[in-house]
Amino acid sequence: MGMTDPIADMLTRIRNAYRANMKSVDILLSQTNFNIAKVLKKTGYIGGFNVKKDQDQKGVLRIYLKFTESKHSAISGLERVSRPGRRVYVKSEDVPKVLNGYGVAIISTSRGIVTDKEARELNVGGEVLCKVW
Repeated sequence: MGMTDPIADMLTRIRNAYRANMKSVDILLSQTNFNIAKVLKKTGYIGGFNVKKDQDQKGVLRIYLKFTESKHSAISGLERVSRPGRRVYVKSEDVPKVLNGYGVAIISTSRGIVTDKEARELNVGGEVLCKVW
């Protein structure tokens, strides 16, 4: 049986890996997961990522987690906003701010997957995928 929400699976794996103090986590590769990882890298929430092929020739996205010098995780919280059962769309004027700008909302727009700040600059709305702080 297939997975119904690969984005929620990705966020849960990252959250669990941070709680277990792991250095990296493997996630099934999809175009959406890859683009979310690019946004997380650009905003500084993860250390990096790369794409690997496993023995079944399925793609695996390996995400390297980021910790501070005092062993605290770079991500305090991850929250899935739009789900398969309840999609959440916003107009360009209603793009949410996470913790008054200290966090990031990741939005799927017609210009690709971008942060809330980039969506306001591009004056586009879209589906709010998740919030990270």
